[in-house]
Amino acid sequence: MNVPLALLGLLEREPSHGYDLKRDYDTLFGRGKPLPFGQVYSTLGRLARDGKVVASDAEPGAGPDRKRYIITDEGVSELEAWLAEPVAPEPHLQTLLFVKVVLALMSGRSAEQYLDTQRAAHLGRMRELTELRRSSSLVDALLADHGLFHLEADLRWIDLTSSRLAALATEIGA
Repeated sequence: MNVPLALLGLLEREPSHGYDLKRDYDTLFGRGKPLPFGQVYSTLGRLARDGKVVASDAEPGAGPDRKRYIITDEGVSELEAWLAEPVAPEPHLQTLLFVKVVLALMSGRSAEQYLDTQRAAHLGRMRELTELRRSSSLVDALLADHGLFHLEADLRWIDLTSSRLAALATEIGA
Protein backbone atom coordinates (compact mmCIF):
# COMPACT_ATOMS: atom_id res chain seq x y z
CA MET A 1 0.00 0.00 0.00
CA ASN A 2 1.32 3.45 -0.87
CA VAL A 3 0.12 5.50 2.09
CA PRO A 4 1.50 8.87 0.92
CA LEU A 5 -0.31 8.63 -2.40
CA ALA A 6 -3.50 7.40 -0.78
CA LEU A 7 -3.41 10.42 1.55
CA LEU A 8 -2.80 12.73 -1.43
CA GLY A 9 -5.84 11.20 -3.10
CA LEU A 10 -7.95 11.82 -0.02
CA LEU A 11 -6.67 15.39 0.22
CA GLU A 12 -7.44 16.09 -3.42
CA ARG A 13 -11.11 15.65 -2.62
CA GLU A 14 -10.97 18.28 0.12
CA PRO A 15 -8.51 19.80 2.61
CA SER A 16 -8.56 17.76 5.82
CA HIS A 17 -7.17 17.42 9.32
CA GLY A 18 -4.91 14.49 10.08
CA TYR A 19 -7.51 12.70 12.19
CA ASP A 20 -10.07 13.01 9.34
CA LEU A 21 -7.54 11.53 6.91
CA LYS A 22 -6.91 8.62 9.27
CA ARG A 23 -10.64 8.00 9.66
CA ASP A 24 -11.23 8.09 5.89
CA TYR A 25 -8.19 5.91 5.16
CA ASP A 26 -9.23 3.32 7.74
CA THR A 27 -12.82 3.31 6.46
CA LEU A 28 -11.89 2.93 2.82
CA PHE A 29 -8.57 1.07 2.78
CA GLY A 30 -7.62 -0.09 6.28
CA ARG A 31 -9.74 -3.21 6.53
CA GLY A 32 -8.07 -5.22 9.28
CA LYS A 33 -5.03 -2.93 9.33
CA PRO A 34 -5.82 0.60 10.49
CA LEU A 35 -3.25 3.32 9.87
CA PRO A 36 -1.45 4.41 13.06
CA PHE A 37 -1.86 8.11 13.93
CA GLY A 38 1.91 8.50 14.07
CA GLN A 39 2.23 7.26 10.50
CA VAL A 40 -0.44 9.72 9.33
CA TYR A 41 1.38 12.71 10.80
CA SER A 42 4.88 11.60 9.83
CA THR A 43 3.66 11.01 6.27
CA LEU A 44 1.97 14.43 6.18
CA GLY A 45 5.21 15.96 7.45
CA ARG A 46 7.21 14.36 4.63
CA LEU A 47 4.59 15.38 2.06
CA ALA A 48 4.78 18.98 3.36
CA ARG A 49 8.60 18.91 3.31
CA ASP A 50 8.51 17.71 -0.30
CA GLY A 51 6.04 20.42 -1.36
CA LYS A 52 3.13 18.06 -2.05
CA VAL A 53 0.88 19.43 0.71
CA VAL A 54 0.78 22.58 2.79
CA ALA A 55 -0.56 22.92 6.31
CA SER A 56 -2.84 25.80 7.22
CA ASP A 57 -2.34 27.76 10.40
CA ALA A 58 -3.38 25.83 13.50
CA GLU A 59 -7.09 26.07 14.28
CA PRO A 60 -8.35 26.00 17.85
CA GLY A 61 -10.67 23.14 18.70
CA ALA A 62 -11.96 21.09 21.59
CA GLY A 63 -8.51 19.51 21.98
CA PRO A 64 -5.08 20.55 20.78
CA ASP A 65 -4.84 23.05 17.91
CA ARG A 66 -5.33 21.35 14.55
CA LYS A 67 -3.84 21.90 11.11
CA ARG A 68 -5.81 21.45 7.92
CA TYR A 69 -3.71 19.95 5.10
CA ILE A 70 -4.15 21.04 1.49
CA ILE A 71 -2.75 19.28 -1.58
CA THR A 72 -0.49 21.39 -3.83
CA ASP A 73 -0.28 21.36 -7.62
CA GLU A 74 2.86 19.24 -7.28
CA GLY A 75 0.94 16.77 -5.13
CA VAL A 76 -1.88 16.60 -7.70
CA SER A 77 0.66 15.97 -10.49
CA GLU A 78 2.27 13.13 -8.55
CA LEU A 79 -1.13 11.61 -7.77
CA GLU A 80 -2.21 11.80 -11.42
CA ALA A 81 1.03 10.12 -12.59
CA TRP A 82 0.61 7.33 -10.04
CA LEU A 83 -3.03 6.75 -10.90
CA ALA A 84 -2.19 6.49 -14.60
CA GLU A 85 0.41 3.72 -14.09
CA PRO A 86 -0.81 0.14 -14.12
CA VAL A 87 0.09 -1.96 -11.11
CA ALA A 88 2.56 -4.76 -11.84
CA PRO A 89 0.39 -7.81 -12.58
CA GLU A 90 1.01 -10.07 -9.61
CA PRO A 91 -0.87 -11.76 -6.78
CA HIS A 92 -2.35 -9.52 -4.09
CA LEU A 93 -2.63 -6.48 -6.35
CA GLN A 94 -6.30 -5.98 -5.55
CA THR A 95 -5.55 -3.87 -2.52
CA LEU A 96 -3.57 -1.28 -4.47
CA LEU A 97 -5.83 -1.48 -7.51
CA PHE A 98 -8.88 -1.06 -5.27
CA VAL A 99 -7.32 2.07 -3.75
CA LYS A 100 -6.76 3.49 -7.24
CA VAL A 101 -10.35 2.74 -8.28
CA VAL A 102 -11.80 4.39 -5.16
CA LEU A 103 -9.56 7.46 -5.43
CA ALA A 104 -10.36 7.83 -9.13
CA LEU A 105 -14.08 7.76 -8.36
CA MET A 106 -13.72 10.19 -5.47
CA SER A 107 -11.78 12.67 -7.62
CA GLY A 108 -14.14 12.49 -10.59
CA ARG A 109 -11.60 10.70 -12.79
CA SER A 110 -12.45 7.72 -14.93
CA ALA A 111 -12.04 4.58 -12.85
CA GLU A 112 -13.01 2.61 -15.96
CA GLN A 113 -9.93 3.97 -17.71
CA TYR A 114 -7.69 2.74 -14.88
CA LEU A 115 -9.35 -0.67 -14.98
CA ASP A 116 -8.91 -0.84 -18.78
CA THR A 117 -5.20 0.01 -18.41
CA GLN A 118 -4.83 -2.66 -15.75
CA ARG A 119 -6.70 -5.22 -17.85
CA ALA A 120 -4.31 -4.56 -20.76
CA ALA A 121 -1.26 -5.01 -18.49
CA HIS A 122 -2.66 -8.30 -17.20
CA LEU A 123 -3.39 -9.60 -20.69
CA GLY A 124 0.15 -8.74 -21.77
CA ARG A 125 1.61 -10.63 -18.81
CA MET A 126 -0.68 -13.57 -19.52
CA ARG A 127 0.63 -13.74 -23.10
CA GLU A 128 4.20 -13.83 -21.76
CA LEU A 129 3.38 -16.60 -19.29
CA THR A 130 1.52 -18.62 -21.93
CA GLU A 131 4.59 -18.49 -24.18
CA LEU A 132 6.82 -19.45 -21.26
CA ARG A 133 4.54 -22.39 -20.48
CA ARG A 134 4.78 -23.64 -24.10
CA SER A 135 8.57 -23.40 -24.35
CA SER A 136 9.74 -24.40 -20.86
CA SER A 137 10.37 -27.35 -18.62
CA LEU A 138 7.55 -28.85 -16.60
CA VAL A 139 8.67 -26.92 -13.50
CA ASP A 140 8.62 -23.58 -15.32
CA ALA A 141 5.33 -24.48 -17.01
CA LEU A 142 3.71 -25.20 -13.64
CA LEU A 143 4.99 -21.90 -12.24
CA ALA A 144 3.64 -20.11 -15.31
CA ASP A 145 0.28 -21.84 -14.77
CA HIS A 146 0.25 -20.62 -11.18
CA GLY A 147 0.80 -17.05 -12.33
CA LEU A 148 -1.84 -17.41 -15.05
CA PHE A 149 -4.47 -18.62 -12.58
CA HIS A 150 -3.85 -15.61 -10.33
CA LEU A 151 -4.03 -13.24 -13.28
CA GLU A 152 -7.28 -14.84 -14.46
CA ALA A 153 -8.77 -14.27 -11.02
CA ASP A 154 -7.59 -10.65 -11.11
CA LEU A 155 -9.22 -10.18 -14.53
CA ARG A 156 -12.51 -11.53 -13.17
CA TRP A 157 -12.24 -9.02 -10.32
CA ILE A 158 -11.49 -6.19 -12.77
CA ASP A 159 -14.52 -7.12 -14.88
CA LEU A 160 -16.78 -7.42 -11.84
CA THR A 161 -15.56 -4.10 -10.47
CA SER A 162 -16.13 -2.42 -13.85
CA SER A 163 -19.71 -3.61 -13.80
CA ARG A 164 -20.21 -2.20 -10.28
CA LEU A 165 -18.51 1.20 -10.59
CA ALA A 166 -21.76 3.17 -10.35
CA ALA A 167 -22.80 1.31 -7.20
CA LEU A 168 -19.32 1.73 -5.68
CA ALA A 169 -19.36 5.46 -6.44
CA THR A 170 -22.71 5.74 -4.67
CA GLU A 171 -21.49 3.75 -1.66
CA ILE A 172 -18.35 5.83 -1.14
CA GLY A 173 -20.18 9.10 -1.79
CA ALA A 174 -18.32 10.00 -4.97
